[in-house]
Amino acid sequence: MRGFGKRYSAFDRFQQRHRSVGFPLAVLQKYADDQGGYHAATITYYGFFAIFPLLLVLTTVLGFVLQSHPHLEQRIINSALGQFPVIGPQLSHGSLHGSTLALVLGLAAALWAGMGVFLASQNAMNHLWGVPFKRRPDPLHARGRALLLLVLLGGGALAATVLAALATVGASFGLASKIGSLALSTALNIGLFWLGFRLLTAREVSWRQLRGGAIAAGVLYELLQTLGGYYVGHTLKHASNLYGTFGLVIGLLSWIYLAAHITLLAAEANVVATRRLWPRSFSLMIEQPPTQADKRALTQRGKIEERRQDETVSIDFPASERTEAPAHDEGSDGSHRPPRA
Repeated sequence: MRGFGKRYSAFDRFQQRHRSVGFPLAVLQKYADDQGGYHAATITYYGFFAIFPLLLVLTTVLGFVLQSHPHLEQRIINSALGQFPVIGPQLSHGSLHGSTLALVLGLAAALWAGMGVFLASQNAMNHLWGVPFKRRPDPLHARGRALLLLVLLGGGALAATVLAALATVGASFGLASKIGSLALSTALNIGLFWLGFRLLTAREVSWRQLRGGAIAAGVLYELLQTLGGYYVGHTLKHASNLYGTFGLVIGLLSWIYLAAHITLLAAEANVVATRRLWPRSFSLMIEQPPTQADKRALTQRGKIEERRQDETVSIDFPASERTEAPAHDEGSDGSHRPPRA
């Protein structure tokens, strides 16, 4: 056991000296401190419930459109939408009909669930950036911002998804068109993540501080969209209506959950890089002496609980036996500057 403890401490010192190991571990450590998995699950809950009202709206609109333009029906059946369980058979049998009541109910439910997605995302981003509760927008302003983001980012995400679908299931398009669709979709995703990271956070954060995470999130999300398009176009296509429905539900839940994790991990990487919250001590199994980054990260985590303007939370650490580099100074904007000479 003593030998394991020595090797464990040696690995801790190694990862603190090497950014390629220490930085990812610091991101994962802070993600665990911020309960990122629970935030991702909340976003997934509202995102999942937003999908089905949107599908209801889509099928209702298709019912209205196909009544006036029957020549479009075969083209839609041959598209990715025709391969969806439940919707595909209804299209094939020509049994889709428009309903004003279904359209109104679908839009209302999609609006409620969509606002929930962005409210949960705002809460998650404020947690990652350590914004105290007392500095966050009140419920009325938070919902107004969520509605604005739903229109702005939701529309952009829909456009990016369409471009990704054209590149994966558009068999009639050439290779150049598919590559162009992927490139445009990736660029649009990066821009949306960059804008979303900025608007979802109550604290003033510069665009430059968010650039790296936006690029990483955009590329990974594009890969996830491509895999999702392949899943719809090649797996669900051959499934029965019943099992295809189960596959669609499980696939959607998994896809949204992974997308939420990608988004939050990319945002967490921005926080760790901006605030210099690394290297952290590797205390997963055996607690190691805290580094200055540990102290900064845990202090930020504790100060989130300030809920009143006249409340101040302070965090103290006993003196560490390990000699550490001097802490960075914290500016008024929450960033950390190099120590003064």
